Amino acid sequence: MKEPVFIFWFRRDLRLEDNVGLYHALYQAKQQGQKVLPLFIFDKTILDKLETKKDRRVDFIHRTILSMQHQMVAIGKSMQVAYGKPAEVIEALIKQFNISGVYTNHDYEPLAIERDTQIKTILDKHGIAFFTFKDQVIFEKEEVTKDDGKPYTIYTPYANKWRAYWLNHVPKLHPSIKLLDYFLDTKPLKIPSLKEMGFEPTDLVVPPIQWDAGLVKKYTDQRNFPAIKGTTQLSIHLRFGTISVRQLALSTQALNSTFFNELIWRDFYHMILWHFPQVGKGKSFKAQYDFIEWRNNEKEFKAWCEGKTGYPIVDAGMRELNTTGFMHNRVRMIVASFLTKHLLIDWRWGEAYFAEKLLDFDLAANNGGWQWASGSGCDAAPYFRVFNPRLQTEKFDKDLKYIRKWIPELDSLEYPKPIVVHEEARVRVLAAYAKALKP
Repeated sequence: MKEPVFIFWFRRDLRLEDNVGLYHALYQAKQQGQKVLPLFIFDKTILDKLETKKDRRVDFIHRTILSMQHQMVAIGKSMQVAYGKPAEVIEALIKQFNISGVYTNHDYEPLAIERDTQIKTILDKHGIAFFTFKDQVIFEKEEVTKDDGKPYTIYTPYANKWRAYWLNHVPKLHPSIKLLDYFLDTKPLKIPSLKEMGFEPTDLVVPPIQWDAGLVKKYTDQRNFPAIKGTTQLSIHLRFGTISVRQLALSTQALNSTFFNELIWRDFYHMILWHFPQVGKGKSFKAQYDFIEWRNNEKEFKAWCEGKTGYPIVDAGMRELNTTGFMHNRVRMIVASFLTKHLLIDWRWGEAYFAEKLLDFDLAANNGGWQWASGSGCDAAPYFRVFNPRLQTEKFDKDLKYIRKWIPELDSLEYPKPIVVHEEARVRVLAAYAKALKP
């Protein structure tokens, strides 16, 4: 006779503490005298599309899963870790167990929604309930809307409403870690190695999960200067859920309002992706911007990718990205503006490159950032705002500490001449945008 179990499916929530869906699965198991099988799937649908087999994100996930497995084995439990397509993995588990219900947390990306719809269809055929919960954001979907129920598309009024909503809906933490006894008792199950999945270990250096309260307090003054450690670098942990966004918000809300605003921006972009899924499928939020005639010069794009544009602040950022998988947020804005405005290259090219390279790649935030820089997004920078890389350098890296770290050949003949003249590029982009956006 097949053993009755609940399944909890880990995805963008790779932690045992304050995990909403996990808490509900374990609590339900406790109520019904059953156990929970913890599941993680290395999704072939996603992994097979990755061009490099030395992907730091896959390495990060694999290390995290091994760490979680170590925690579970210590209390006589084990994760079920599969490498395959989710539908096939779920079908196999249905044959193996008498599944009382599948629990997981919401994912707002278009492809993830398609995946979950497919899984729900499979479970419905077998009479198995599928429960999903809000976990990776603080407020979602229709929680913070205009008075008429329509979604905000401008950040400031959204943020004002968000803060007002927060006062009456301060999130509670879910003590999932206190219910781990309700995981299925089993011997350690084998976890696929990176090699078995066709990947290799990387040089990944993982930022610590613990945040520095002193750094958060100084965030407003320091966050724009890439040469100093002025940001928490928690974005990778928020992306993969190795940290709880609720715990972070509750712990930092009184320390720095600018930092707290960043968490609101994060919710804002996820809300936008939910209400306007077309932006995650290559469409401009402002449809008229899809009529821009991009130059899309492949040679210039290659120079941008490699950090060889002759604009030091741009090149330093791209080299940091290529070397570490991280780029300082101020520099992200500068390089995105340079690609779309100076080179007149489609923002989608830059979005895709960041998606390939960034450790903290998150579709909602990455798309929101690129559309902001190009002017095509909601509440975006006006199209006539063209960052001057020289002035940005004078403001945020005047001693060239950041630039020299990544461009040691800066003062030599090896460093390339600028591939475009700022003043000429500005005139060109304004003309191109004006032509596409004329009434």
